Amino acid sequence: MLKDIQVTGNKDTRSGFGDGILEVARTNPAIVALTADLAGSLKLNGFIKEFPERFIQCGISEANMMGVAAGLTIGGKIPYTTTFANFSTGRVYDQIRQSIAYSGKNVKICASHAGLTLGEDGATHQILEDIGMMKMLPGMTVVVPADYNQTKAATIAIAGHEGPVYLRFGRPVWPIFTNEADFVLGKAQQLSAGTDVTIFACGHLVWKAVEAGIQLQEKGISAELINIHTIKPLDTAAVIASIRKTGCVVTAEEHNIIGGLGDSIAQVAVRNCPVPIEYVGTNDTFGESGKPAELLKKYGLEAADIVAAAEKVIGRKG
Repeated sequence: MLKDIQVTGNKDTRSGFGDGILEVARTNPAIVALTADLAGSLKLNGFIKEFPERFIQCGISEANMMGVAAGLTIGGKIPYTTTFANFSTGRVYDQIRQSIAYSGKNVKICASHAGLTLGEDGATHQILEDIGMMKMLPGMTVVVPADYNQTKAATIAIAGHEGPVYLRFGRPVWPIFTNEADFVLGKAQQLSAGTDVTIFACGHLVWKAVEAGIQLQEKGISAELINIHTIKPLDTAAVIASIRKTGCVVTAEEHNIIGGLGDSIAQVAVRNCPVPIEYVGTNDTFGESGKPAELLKKYGLEAADIVAAAEKVIGRKG
């Protein structure tokens, strides 16, 4: 039952990254951290203090950082690049494509301050198309964890994955409701079983989906909630099993509905088990400056929007 999910605290997901890279670096000497003048924002201070010789400050030179990271892998290092999600993708897409993805370099692209919840920095920093950009690159693994615990677990797990990874997380303080031990790279996490509708969510919207699921239960609607923390490779078996059971889907993401999680789920559905789908996400738009909570409400990314989408899609079932 969704009501049984326990909130154990509140913390930003970027702190999960900072704590995770420090923990895994203690056991894996190959890990190095690079940043583009944003060590504090990416919570790298602990890493720098403990492993100063394994930290590279690239300055405001993100494209160069990606090239340096690619080169480090040739010597057996496991580089974690760190900057805001917009600068981790949009500013350096050519370097990622040519120097990292094309040759399958073992670079971990760690991207903070993603989505609308970056807040007051506005549209120029609130990238809402990065999941689509990165999942289209051949061989790129794309991970979007839901809370502090899961971000920490993902940061540790990707060190053991051979190949390029895009790890997306955020700035705001957010409820902690998952257990680190439950994270398995590439495996969807079922948070509740249901029969009337499946809700697939990622990132910050997983918690909004939990809230929505509780509201739906109070309305007598049985929602199956699945946390798709690994968007690529997608756990297609879990997706197919769930949609065959419920017969309709809602997807929820802090990202453009064009090219994001929703499109990945739709591709699986149309090939294996076509069902009605409703999308909760930004609708072909840029963001704007504002407080995170206000932006989520304005752009339709609240629990109430997931509830409305669920009720709509249930009504579309044959």
